[in-house]
Amino acid sequence: GHHSVPRPHHTCRLLSPPPSLSPTPSAPAGERIRRRRRRLTMKQLHRQPSLSKQHRPHHRASLSRSLASYLLREHRLLFVLLGFLLASSFFLLYPALAPHPISLSSSAYAATTTSAIRNPRVFSFSTANASPRRLPVGVRKKPLRVVVTGGAGFVGSHLVDKVLARGDSVIVVDNFFTGRKENVAHHLANPRFELIRHDVVEPILLEVDQIYHLACPASPVHYKFNPIKTIKTNVMGTLNMLGLAKRVGARFLLTSTSEVYGDPLEHPQKESYWGHVNPIGVRSCYDEGKRTAETLTMDYHRGAGVEVRIARIFNTYGPRMCLDDGRVVSNFVAQTLRKQPMTVYGDGKQTRSFQYVSDLVDGLITLMENKYTGPFNLGNPGEFTMLELAQVVKETIDPSARVEFKPNTADDPHMRKPDISKAKSLLNWEPKVSLKQGLPRMVSDFQKRILDEK
Repeated sequence: GHHSVPRPHHTCRLLSPPPSLSPTPSAPAGERIRRRRRRLTMKQLHRQPSLSKQHRPHHRASLSRSLASYLLREHRLLFVLLGFLLASSFFLLYPALAPHPISLSSSAYAATTTSAIRNPRVFSFSTANASPRRLPVGVRKKPLRVVVTGGAGFVGSHLVDKVLARGDSVIVVDNFFTGRKENVAHHLANPRFELIRHDVVEPILLEVDQIYHLACPASPVHYKFNPIKTIKTNVMGTLNMLGLAKRVGARFLLTSTSEVYGDPLEHPQKESYWGHVNPIGVRSCYDEGKRTAETLTMDYHRGAGVEVRIARIFNTYGPRMCLDDGRVVSNFVAQTLRKQPMTVYGDGKQTRSFQYVSDLVDGLITLMENKYTGPFNLGNPGEFTMLELAQVVKETIDPSARVEFKPNTADDPHMRKPDISKAKSLLNWEPKVSLKQGLPRMVSDFQKRILDEK
């Protein structure tokens, strides 16, 4: 038969592809692929910031819309505005409504100044008197630091009252030759007040904004007591205070006197009048001393740029005058209250003008706060003879009072009357208190002090 042809037995096996078809890349090709991948990654990284910058304005706009919608929902914006209004009202009105508004902003500097004072006796105090009504925070100006030389005296103590009442800090410098601590005792508990026993003939270091230089005995009895000391006070004291003003940039006011006109040949006296003064007389220590003080003041103004003011003060009266200072008003009042005859020197026809102390203080402050250098006459142009003044004192105190005549003193001026037209026009200042209005106020003060003597 039929013979079956045997099939050959085949063994199945996987054949390895040729090297050219192998999936494993060669070393250079793999490196190229890795580089390509790195380049793609870097491009994506560089592309991302630019995309974020493109989307940033849309993000900000969405935030603004979200914030606006948040504020507008449920009247939130209205409540925010209402709260702001209430807070502003509180901070503006609270200082004006406070029951005891005490300003302490200017009292801390005392510790830095007292160490430079040569052997002073400093009186410091910590509790406060009631001070005047304060302005709202946004309106109130910074308090000034004011020094008043001779501030424990008659005029100086009234000036201190006024400056403290307006809210400023005051340093009184006084050697108590004619000043009295009792004149400023009512301020001893005020933290804005300091009292320093010091003679202005010696330098003093302070940090101040304004200087009122009043230190000098002003009555004939006192300035004739030690004439050399009087002229030293006028010259050296004024030099020291002007030096202080130059050093710290303070404004300086000199209280000069009508005595710079001497026994005048011009009547009434204007500021342009140079005077008629005896340079070697018994009153020259005061008259020429004040004239020299004016010279120094103007030289510091022109040569060193110090901001200065000059006031020429005419006869002034009022409470706190010395009982026995030799001035005519205080003499007449004290003698009448003690039941003694009023002493009139000469024939009693010499004329004087008398201003009340509050008018003078207003004039000094107005001059200090103004832009004019001066000099300015500060006095009351109402003119009285000595016999007319004696009659007013009799009518005010005792109609039975007597007058006693004595020889006149040397270099006593025959006439004294200020022309205040310059102060009226430039400072808008003029006295308001007449002699018949002011004299009873002075009498009340003298009565109490004379009773205390007994």
